[in-house]
Amino acid sequence: MQAVLLAGGLGTRLRSVVSDRPKPMALIQDRPFLEYVVHELTKHGVTDIIFAVGYKGSMVEEYFGDGTGFAAPDGTPVKVEYAYEEELLGTAGAIKNAGRFVTEDVFFVLNADTFYQIDYSRLTQMQKERDLDMALVLRQVPDISRYGAAVLDESGRLTGFNEKSTEAEPGTINGGVYLMKRELLAQIPEGKVSLENEMIPRWLSEGRKLGGMVNDGYFIDIGIPEAYYQFQEDVRKGVVVW
Repeated sequence: MQAVLLAGGLGTRLRSVVSDRPKPMALIQDRPFLEYVVHELTKHGVTDIIFAVGYKGSMVEEYFGDGTGFAAPDGTPVKVEYAYEEELLGTAGAIKNAGRFVTEDVFFVLNADTFYQIDYSRLTQMQKERDLDMALVLRQVPDISRYGAAVLDESGRLTGFNEKSTEAEPGTINGGVYLMKRELLAQIPEGKVSLENEMIPRWLSEGRKLGGMVNDGYFIDIGIPEAYYQFQEDVRKGVVVW
């Protein structure tokens, strides 16, 4: 299967400790964080990777090349391609820009600065059984007021997204892992477009079939120094297993 990894951000919040490389290439025990993300995908049969790159994207290409030298645990070779952004396009804009390399009817999209352990086959099965235009992975948090709730009904259909709350209460939020139909690419306008703030709310309002599942696997976003150090420690302690 194919996956688009969104690796084009500037990483300004992490710049104080990682200043010489794009955020997803921050080193964790001599490997870039992005390699952990790719390796986790290959465990689940996702071996066709499209990097959506921008800021210092050449460092990603210099490391991964065409995928030769990287393989899934079962030996399946990894194929890698690159979609460069000449200007910041936002999450949906980056997906559209990478869309020229998408050859499958459904494909994964992930944030390249986030490591999330999930059962990708479960998401694939859900999308197929319900013929969803997009399937999202949500995660449970103790305080949704920091984020914006993503709400599923009892059948697993998405009914609300980025819903703000002033109350510090538990709930589910967007986990940043998507499985989407290729036909949605044509619905994304050219230029800078946000998936979270523009396209998903629009698709919901249009009655598109969006659904999801809640996953409680290990999750971390290394966008701030504290989280970056935490992931280093979790790898060292074996909380995150290669």
